[in-house]
Amino acid sequence: MNIIQNQSLKKYNTFGIEASAKEFVAIQNEADLATILKENQQKKLFVLAGGSNMLLTKDIDALVLHINNKGIEVIDENDDFVWVKGQAGEVWHEFVVWCMERNFGGIENLSLIPGNVGATPVQNIGAYGVEIKDTFVSCEAMEIATQKTVTFTKEDCNFGYRESIFKGRLKNKYIILTVTFKLTKKNHKINTSYGAIDLELEKTGIINPTIQDVSNAVIAIRQSKLPDPKELGNSGSFFKNPVVPIEIYEKAKLDYPTIPHYPVSETTVKVPAGWLIEQAGFKGKRFGDAGIHAKQALVLVNYGHATGSEIWAVAQNIQQTVKEKFGISIEAEVNVI
Repeated sequence: MNIIQNQSLKKYNTFGIEASAKEFVAIQNEADLATILKENQQKKLFVLAGGSNMLLTKDIDALVLHINNKGIEVIDENDDFVWVKGQAGEVWHEFVVWCMERNFGGIENLSLIPGNVGATPVQNIGAYGVEIKDTFVSCEAMEIATQKTVTFTKEDCNFGYRESIFKGRLKNKYIILTVTFKLTKKNHKINTSYGAIDLELEKTGIINPTIQDVSNAVIAIRQSKLPDPKELGNSGSFFKNPVVPIEIYEKAKLDYPTIPHYPVSETTVKVPAGWLIEQAGFKGKRFGDAGIHAKQALVLVNYGHATGSEIWAVAQNIQQTVKEKFGISIEAEVNVI
């Protein structure tokens, strides 16, 4: 394993931010990771996966561990279900494609989400009415301090909306190695009611969609609204949809009668952050090389040479304006470094 000094991270983050790592090493397997952790116990560490859920506002004064282990395998199956294990360094969408090619159902609504397999339980990624926790079985993770590998069940992970134990109590304590999912082989549960999936299927004349049809529809929707990071730097949805007390929503509704909402519990509702940002006048606005995408207000973009600090300043401006206008706070979904 070769530790590189002063490595540029521009190609390792989907915002395309120019920042550097004091030290950098690519991790190809569990043994490599254990060795690096054991030999560098006194150093500050920074774990880097697909770089799709972070905004770099500065250089990383640490040893950056680029998790790049690969592999997908079926570890168990019966007549109805299959258990598929993906190595943490696998690109998530490529993992979804692998499953679609074998008619394994349950993650088709999560097609084209950027990032790697290992990051999916950390964030409990979700889209179009589906979250990772719906099919997640377990993950294997290495404890940084001891190099011991531990298996975490679904219950262990404390999944919430874009949350898990790895973002809370165990943040920076473990590095995920593999993730196992339980997927359907037949009698797939087709979920098309959320977002514009039904409309997209109608456009193509599909009445009884397969999981591949749903995946194709999700891909078409995402490509129509979200920029390709290879062409325009971004990290997908920058903000979480806020979950607020009903009384806060009702108060905002007095001034903004068309404000949409989705019930979460008897006392809370979820409000689309994209709607709030668009109504606040930010959709399509540009501040130098930092801006808000013209087709999706949730997406902040780098038009070429924006710094992470400039993009973060735009995000903070959005947060402050939305709070002043609607009385609702919106949080970053992206990790700001």
